[in-house]
Amino acid sequence: QVQLVESGGGLVQAGGSLRLSCAASGRTGSQYAMGWFRQAPGKEREFTARISWSGGSTYYADSVKGRFSISRDNAKNTVYLQMNSLKPEDTAVYYCAADRSGYAYTNPGEYDYWGQGTQVTVSS
Repeated sequence: QVQLVESGGGLVQAGGSLRLSCAASGRTGSQYAMGWFRQAPGKEREFTARISWSGGSTYYADSVKGRFSISRDNAKNTVYLQMNSLKPEDTAVYYCAADRSGYAYTNPGEYDYWGQGTQVTVSS
């Protein structure tokens, strides 16, 4: 089992920045790819970004490409999502997720573990 805890959410004005963190505990010795998803009220959970175990491969949704950056520090068992040039449409609860297989990308059903989420609100 892996436990994931997100932090770093909050209220920010449009054009501002936030950095989300996702701390993993438990069976962190295994090699997990990690993803960030978001869910706005009344909408389905949406893929945002994904990073391989080594950190050498990243993948982004078109809506955040060039503004968001995913990274990880395996020594700290932590994954980050740096969010710049935030827009009101980025407002959502952001979740991190862990994938044991290494093959999951944009489908939330392919991830094995989830955090509880952190709220990000971008005001106009």
